[in-house]
Amino acid sequence: MSNHIHLVVKLCPEQSDSWTTDEILQRWTSLFKGPLLVQKWLRGESLISAEHEIVVNIAEVYRKRLTSISWLMKCLNEPIARAANKEDQCTGHFWESRFKSQALLTEEALISCMAYVDLNPVRAKMAATPEVSEHTSIKERLQPRFDLKRAVELQIQQQSLQSFDLSAGLFIKPLAKIEGSVTQKHQDEILFDLEEYLKLVDYTGRLFHPNKRGAISEFLPSILQRLNLSSKAWLEQATKFEACYQKQFAKPRARKKTHSA
Repeated sequence: MSNHIHLVVKLCPEQSDSWTTDEILQRWTSLFKGPLLVQKWLRGESLISAEHEIVVNIAEVYRKRLTSISWLMKCLNEPIARAANKEDQCTGHFWESRFKSQALLTEEALISCMAYVDLNPVRAKMAATPEVSEHTSIKERLQPRFDLKRAVELQIQQQSLQSFDLSAGLFIKPLAKIEGSVTQKHQDEILFDLEEYLKLVDYTGRLFHPNKRGAISEFLPSILQRLNLSSKAWLEQATKFEACYQKQFAKPRARKKTHSA
């Protein structure tokens, strides 16, 4: 959006338990240079026992950071702030406050939040329909433009990384898959059909239009029936998600330019 970002992410800290020290260090150094001992380890140079122990301890710190939403937001927001400061010729924080997060503990919360985020441009009159809304996951699902190979190339160029092979997609992932047939408790995919989700978003989006607010359909998509949600309950969450969960999202602060003498 013009002054804030919404993300729906899935945290899987238990996945890091299987990462080796090498994999942790390679993941971390795809974003940061790392201290000298870490660089020596990754180059395969010989380390004495004490140095080896230090690197292992550092890797354990990185393991926690790589599964932390706080570090995710740090890595996302800092480059934005640096670019904005360079453009505005000023210094300091770009975002007004620290990010806010809300745990989505049920399928109901997940789907209502996803629809809320995907329909933000429509609600703000920045787009007429979800499929033409820039920077949304729903447009990416309908008109895929994510190129993993190109994304890896850009990452290497920006970070000046030449030591590691990132072509396997170890550090960059596309959107989570939508798969209605998955029933595992800790599934990797989103637990409803893409077709149903698109119908749901389209239906909800029409209700945002001033001329459509009084013409609410008597039926809802099947996914809502499976979640035992009424039309009133769904519309309350999908149109007022932030208010319902009493959370606000970070927005850019007021900025002052600093001019050179």
